[in-house]
Amino acid sequence: MNETERIQACVLALPEVAAWPEMAGVFERSSSTPRSDWSLPGMACQAVGGDEAAAIPGAAALACLQISIILVDDMLDDDPRGAHLRLGPGPAANLALAWQAAAFRLVEQAPVNVERRSAVVASLAGMALTTALGQQWDAQNLTGEDNYWKVVRAKSTPFYAAALHVGALLGGAEAGVAEGLRDFGALIGEVIQIQDDLQDAFQTPANPDWKQGRNNLLLLYALTAQHSAHTQFLELLSRIDDPSPLGEAQRILIRCGAVSYAVYQLIQRHHTARQWLAALPLADPAPMQELLARQTQPLVSLLRTIGVDVPEELLLQSRA
Repeated sequence: MNETERIQACVLALPEVAAWPEMAGVFERSSSTPRSDWSLPGMACQAVGGDEAAAIPGAAALACLQISIILVDDMLDDDPRGAHLRLGPGPAANLALAWQAAAFRLVEQAPVNVERRSAVVASLAGMALTTALGQQWDAQNLTGEDNYWKVVRAKSTPFYAAALHVGALLGGAEAGVAEGLRDFGALIGEVIQIQDDLQDAFQTPANPDWKQGRNNLLLLYALTAQHSAHTQFLELLSRIDDPSPLGEAQRILIRCGAVSYAVYQLIQRHHTARQWLAALPLADPAPMQELLARQTQPLVSLLRTIGVDVPEELLLQSRA
């Protein structure tokens, strides 16, 4: 079996999941397409010199927590794709609770001593609690760039930090190395969020970020920075469902510097991430180098598609 199949087998073997068709159905839909984020614990385990198989219970627990987070986030966002619309809000909320509990049941299967298992539980619990706080802040549509980063670091980065931290712990890493990978994972989470903002801003038809007042970094820049098209941008927002105003607003994002600002933030984080990796005593740094390079390739494609010059540093990183 490949890694995804082993995670699936681990989760579906839980008696409660097997006895609960709706729960099993949610998991099967979530795992029906390749999930690169579920591979993160195994990559961290390999990086510290452990056997990837040791990370499977942690990856399965992380997958369960991610499902619980998505179930709740979709309700908070009133996402038209959310399971709550098919199952009802009450059953969806109950499933979210069940998936949280399932995660900690799965940690019991980790082939490590009680101290290390306790550290894994603490890492996953911290991730779940911080993410819930971030979801609460995000639903409040807090304004300003300081609040943007506050929400990102609570809602978007803990999953990636915990994924690498748990994988390192299950791989037998010393505490300092595991904590270093946790910090690296948080940085990867910031990179992914900024890249998501870029992708969302240039979707057609208009992504909900345009209409719900969410703190997309590019839209935040265009709304708050001083630039010659500011008044025009505000006027276009009222007609953003139409393709022509949307296209013009997206061109303003390029002209006003919003795209450049987002790319600058990404380059800074890529540079910091490479420095941190170089300083970590990893048995095999290749998986983490691959993880960093993996984030760059979609960005390069997007920038080329929208007609923005790709900085040389990003080109080099995408080929690493």
